Amino acid sequence: MPNEPENIGRSMPEGLKALISRADASDRSPPPVEKWNPPYCGDLDIRIARDGSWHYLGSPIGREPLVKLFASVLRRDADGRHYLVTPVEKIGITVEDAPLLAVEMAVAGEGRDQTLTLRTNLGDLVTVGPYHPLRFEKEPDSGGLKPYVLVRGRLEALFTRALMYQLAEMLEERQGEHGKEMGIWSKGQFFALGSDLLEGPDAA
Repeated sequence: MPNEPENIGRSMPEGLKALISRADASDRSPPPVEKWNPPYCGDLDIRIARDGSWHYLGSPIGREPLVKLFASVLRRDADGRHYLVTPVEKIGITVEDAPLLAVEMAVAGEGRDQTLTLRTNLGDLVTVGPYHPLRFEKEPDSGGLKPYVLVRGRLEALFTRALMYQLAEMLEERQGEHGKEMGIWSKGQFFALGSDLLEGPDAA
């Protein structure tokens, strides 16, 4: 695995430098980034790839504690962009798809009584339901299914391909307001696929 850039802390804003100095500390609860309103300080060459890996100046960031610390101050704003937010600065970064991956799923119950609990690649645990809903998109290239779950704030986790296949096997049909629909039950809520997702890539 390539080494992370040696100068990872040298050219960063002061708020992020302070974070980096605490990167190897024990895990803490995520800070209240949704309540902070610091000034925008430009963009930084940090990228979260489609596979969930973090990169700085084009090289992978290899220290998991540092990645988790950065993720703890990650926020998606109403403009659709992702930012690293400290009490004194807001820095834009690039996210190729979703900032997190759903990598493991536990299923309890069946049908309407079913509950799905997900773990992300960075250790978040969420129970799919009203506060952590599912949504679905169509893969542009293949027309396949892309499920996402809301983790916190506006941050979402994309299901890995293996987990997506597991979820697809659990699809159920019900009679909705506009006819039959396919979807997933969790915590008493039905998360329906849009009709365009049922048409397949060659439907047009």
